[in-house]
Amino acid sequence: MFESTKCLQKNKLEIQFVGEDGLDYGGLTREFFFLLSRELFNPVCGLFEYSANDTYTIQVSPKSTYVDHWQDWFRFCGRVIGMAIVHRYLLDVFFARPFYKALLERPCNIGDLEFVDEQYHRSITWIMDNEITDDLAVPFCISYDVFGEKREYELKPNGRNIYVTESDKKEYVELFLKWRLEQSISEQIKPILKGFRDIIGPEMLSTFDANELELLICGTHDIDVDDWIKNTEYRSGYSEDHQVIVWFWEAVRIMSNEKRLRLLQFITGTSSLPVEGFAALRGSSGLRKFCIDKLSSTDKLPRAHTCFNRLDLPAYPSYKVLYKKLVLAIEETDNFGIE
Repeated sequence: MFESTKCLQKNKLEIQFVGEDGLDYGGLTREFFFLLSRELFNPVCGLFEYSANDTYTIQVSPKSTYVDHWQDWFRFCGRVIGMAIVHRYLLDVFFARPFYKALLERPCNIGDLEFVDEQYHRSITWIMDNEITDDLAVPFCISYDVFGEKREYELKPNGRNIYVTESDKKEYVELFLKWRLEQSISEQIKPILKGFRDIIGPEMLSTFDANELELLICGTHDIDVDDWIKNTEYRSGYSEDHQVIVWFWEAVRIMSNEKRLRLLQFITGTSSLPVEGFAALRGSSGLRKFCIDKLSSTDKLPRAHTCFNRLDLPAYPSYKVLYKKLVLAIEETDNFGIE
């Protein structure tokens, strides 16, 4: 597929499978992108790996540089994604949110870490939420494993001998996020972006956010609200008959399907569902149904835990307040940063 950019952007693609007859009126091209994406982005090939949350969203593997001709393959991946967008075909793949941000060349935030590494996310969140004392002894240095080999990365010069304090913990978190979400896979992202930009200029997607790009690449599907309700668990005094829960499902029912997909993205990290529906939702440790837990403060927005498919929902005093807060949480989910 390493043809000229002009050739790849031409108005019509025509696909013919070897050994098969048939004119391509769109169906063969649709099948081509479906089959190609299923194989190309399969974690078995080594370029990508499953995300921290489930086994149906993927992310770039930091170990992919051990794959033969990995740079050519990643540029090819970028071109395939770009061609699918330009020619309006869908891919049979769902990426973790940081990947879409990489394609848009947008910065990641602490919430994106949950998609990539659940353990690191818990540690970083704890550091942000708690006072740092001298006993903690966390250096500005990261230890990690590559095929059994222990390696270190200093977040700043002489980082292994500099320890995090309460006054500089924000700097530590920012440096850590930059390393884990950007620098650790920067060599892979470069050829992906090169291939992607061979087809799509940055101005074409300048108004898109990561969630909208996912829908553009992967498409939409109808959310079955009844199936969602049937496969939901409740905690902290909530039940299907609780007034707040009744309001919640009323709000979901009146939403457009696109808004429901954005809600699903907010809660689980992706708009994709297993073919079996909500009953087969998976979390970081296997099957994990959608759960609504009670959040004590009614001043806060609903909060999502994508590793656990859990929504923390305050007991709002009215349906109007609940709907307003829920929509605001969905719309603001891509803007959370480090405070």
